[in-house]
Amino acid sequence: MRKIPATMATQHPDNALPAYWDQHQDPFISAYQEISEAVHCFDELNVTEYMWDWEGKHADAAVIDRLFSEYLDYFKKNQLGKEKFLTFRIPNIWEEKGYNLLQAMTVILSSEDFARDLKLYKYPLFEVILPMTESAEQLIHIQKLFRDLSKFKASHFTPANKPNYEILQMIPLTESVESQLKVGQLLQKYLEMYQKEFNTKPDYIRPFLARSDPALVSGSLATVIANKLAINQIYEFSDRNNMPVYPISGVGSLPFRGGLTPDTVKDYIKEYPGMRTVSLQSSFRYDHPVEKVASAVQYLEKELPKTKPVKIVQKDQKILKKILKIAKEDYQTLLDKILPDVEPIFASVPRRRDRRQHIGLLAYGRNMGSNKLPRAITYTAGMYSIGIPPELIGLGQTLSKLSDEELSTLKKYYLNLDTDTQNAAIYINILTLNEFAQRGNKAWQEILRGLDEVSNILGIKIGPQTAEQKRHLALSLELTKTNQKEKQTELINKMAVIRKSLG
Repeated sequence: MRKIPATMATQHPDNALPAYWDQHQDPFISAYQEISEAVHCFDELNVTEYMWDWEGKHADAAVIDRLFSEYLDYFKKNQLGKEKFLTFRIPNIWEEKGYNLLQAMTVILSSEDFARDLKLYKYPLFEVILPMTESAEQLIHIQKLFRDLSKFKASHFTPANKPNYEILQMIPLTESVESQLKVGQLLQKYLEMYQKEFNTKPDYIRPFLARSDPALVSGSLATVIANKLAINQIYEFSDRNNMPVYPISGVGSLPFRGGLTPDTVKDYIKEYPGMRTVSLQSSFRYDHPVEKVASAVQYLEKELPKTKPVKIVQKDQKILKKILKIAKEDYQTLLDKILPDVEPIFASVPRRRDRRQHIGLLAYGRNMGSNKLPRAITYTAGMYSIGIPPELIGLGQTLSKLSDEELSTLKKYYLNLDTDTQNAAIYINILTLNEFAQRGNKAWQEILRGLDEVSNILGIKIGPQTAEQKRHLALSLELTKTNQKEKQTELINKMAVIRKSLG
C-alpha cells in the first residue's frame, strides 16, 4: 500500500504576501519558479504532495527533468512516487482543449525512463486529478487514452524488457454540489467499469471534493452541506465494496473557500472528520510565519489520518438536502441581481500565477444567469474587498426559513457555522451596502435584511471589531470611491494582507 499524503501543496493563487523563499519578494509566482516552489514545500515545510496544475494555466513540461537535474541529491533521499508525490491536475477535455493533456501524459511516461536511468524509484508519476469529473466514463476514457499512448511508446521507444506503466490512477475531482451529491453513484459505476476494463480492482480511490467552485456557483452553505453528504456517501461506498477510500478536500483560507489556515487546523479537523488529504494553497503557506506553517503541516500529517467519518442518518440527510436546495436558490437569486454592480472590481484583482484567460480555447468559464463569473479566488477577493463577503449572500434568507428542527440539524453537522459566519461578518462594509441600495437595485436591500436575520438568528456581530479590521473597512471605503485600476489593485493588496489571504 502506498503512502497517502495528508497534505497537498497547490498552486492556487490566493496569497497576499510574497513567498518566504522569493529573493525578489514579489507575490507573483511564475511557472518557472514553481519547480523550486515544489522542493521548498517538500523540504522546508515537509508537505508530502505537490499538485502540478495543467488546468487553465501555463505549466512547465520539463518538470521532472528540472526536478531531477537540479535537485537530484534531495530526490535520492526522498524518492518521488514513494516518499514525496507530484500529482498532475490534467485539463478536462470535455471543458477545454486537450493540448495540455497529451503533453502531461507524455511527461508521465518519459519520467519513468529518466527515473530508471538515474536509479530512482521507477514510477515517479502515476496518479492524476481530473477536474470537473461528471461521470465514470470520463475517468475510464482518460485511462484508456493513457494505456494506448503507453503501448505506442512501448512499441516504438521503450526497450522490451522495460515496459511502461499502463494503468494511470485517477482522482475524480467533483466541482459542483450536484456532482458531489451523486459521488457515491459515480464511484460505484467507476469501480464496475474499472474491473471490466482492467480485470482487477484499484487498490484505493482518492475522491477529491472541491470547496471553492461549488461555493462560487451555489453558495458557501450549500457547498458545506454537499461536502458533508459527499463524505458520507464516499464511506458508504467504501463499506459496500470493501474499497479503501481517502477523500481529498480542495480548501482555501477564507471561510467562503473552506477556512483552512495554520490557525484553524484543529477546527478544520473537527469539522471534516474522515477527510484524508487537504490542499494547502498559496495563502496557507505564504501569509503566515513559516514556523507556524511547518508546525501546522506536521499537525495535519499526524492527526488527519486518525479522524473517523460521521455517519449521517437518513432523516438528517433529507433535512440537509432540503436546506441545501433553499440555500443554493437564495444565494443564486441575489447574486445574479447584484453581479452587474460588483463586476468592475474583479478586473483590478492582482494576478499571482501564469493563468491563461478564463474563457477561451484553453480554459473554461462559469456562468450565473446571464452573467459571467470570474475564477473563485478573484471573485472572493473582489467581494471581500468591497465589503460583501459572499458567505453572507442569501444566508439570512435561508436561516429565516428553517424550522427549529432544521436549524438544529444544520448546526449538528456544521459545527463551525457560527464561527465561520462571524469570521466573514467582520469584513462587512455597511456603508457601501447602503450606497448600493440607494441606487435602486432592490437586491441590495434584501442583502441588508439578510444581515439582520443572520445577526438575530446566530448572534453574529456585523462589521469590524478590532483596529486592524477597522483599517480594512477604511481601505474598502477608499476602494469604492476610486475608478483608477492601479489604485484599486493597490488597495485590494493592502486589504489582502490584513485578511491574510487574497481571496
